[in-house]
Amino acid sequence: MPAVSRRLRFLLATAIIAVSVPVCGHAQVSYTESMPLDSGFGPLDTSAPKIPPEQIIKEFTAKESIYRAALDNYTWTRSVKVDTVNDDTNKVDGEYFQVTNISYDPDGRRIEDVVEAPVSTLERVMMSPADFSDIEERLPFVLTTEDAAEYNIKYVGKQKIDEVDTYVFDVVPKVIEKHKRYFQGRIWVDQQDLQIVVTNGKNVPDDLRKGHEDLSLPFITYRQQIDGKYWFPVYTHGDGVLHFSGGNGYLSEDVHMRETVKYTNYKQYRSTIRVLFQGQDISNGAPAKDGQQQPSGSQQPTSQPNSNTQPQQH
Repeated sequence: MPAVSRRLRFLLATAIIAVSVPVCGHAQVSYTESMPLDSGFGPLDTSAPKIPPEQIIKEFTAKESIYRAALDNYTWTRSVKVDTVNDDTNKVDGEYFQVTNISYDPDGRRIEDVVEAPVSTLERVMMSPADFSDIEERLPFVLTTEDAAEYNIKYVGKQKIDEVDTYVFDVVPKVIEKHKRYFQGRIWVDQQDLQIVVTNGKNVPDDLRKGHEDLSLPFITYRQQIDGKYWFPVYTHGDGVLHFSGGNGYLSEDVHMRETVKYTNYKQYRSTIRVLFQGQDISNGAPAKDGQQQPSGSQQPTSQPNSNTQPQQH
């Protein structure tokens, strides 16, 4: 019998809460809290799971290693739209848009073919290298066994999202090293397939140096089951107000930004996927506690202020 793909509904709520926190006693950093969850999220059950959280973490991070390797055997299309919004008129006053086909050459090198990219009309902000890196690597957040060593992963409870039963974990970087980016927030892991199905949080750290600010939005990423076994990202949304404190040649400004990333047209182009984990071939699943294999289960941009224009002071 062919595998049946399970799906998550994603109906985003629209309420956004803006807050400001003093930094170093003088500057204000404006940001938004984690993206609100929609009605598909059931109540959070904080009771202990039937198996130890440490075992769940070990198994789902191993499954995420398989997922990351599997993604290299697929082609897909990624569309990115970043808007700035005039809150007085509730209209978009600047936009970056790009559609890219992702594929790989015979040697496994990633190829990004831009198929649509109208001229950006963003004026109040500019896309930074960190934004593009976030779009490629951190909005579709993957938490592999190797990555897990960099994070504190805390079990929060169990929660049903539509028809999918999940384990819930909070994820915080242990140490933030210079020139590195991390995810901070909450993840939902499918209890059956032991893969991340929803990510809700923010990429950190922000660069808060006056005149060099590089800020990122909170975001939520949903995955869907592809080919009956892999949960791949299909939709990311971010929405929030960023506060730029100003610098040489431009004034301070609050900028309302929205970002949407869609991942479509997943197609497998290589059928053989081999994954090694701690010296073992786990292509068919994560290793069990006794060393035997288990069968497998079924940028933010935000951005830098644009110093080429004089934003209107609020």
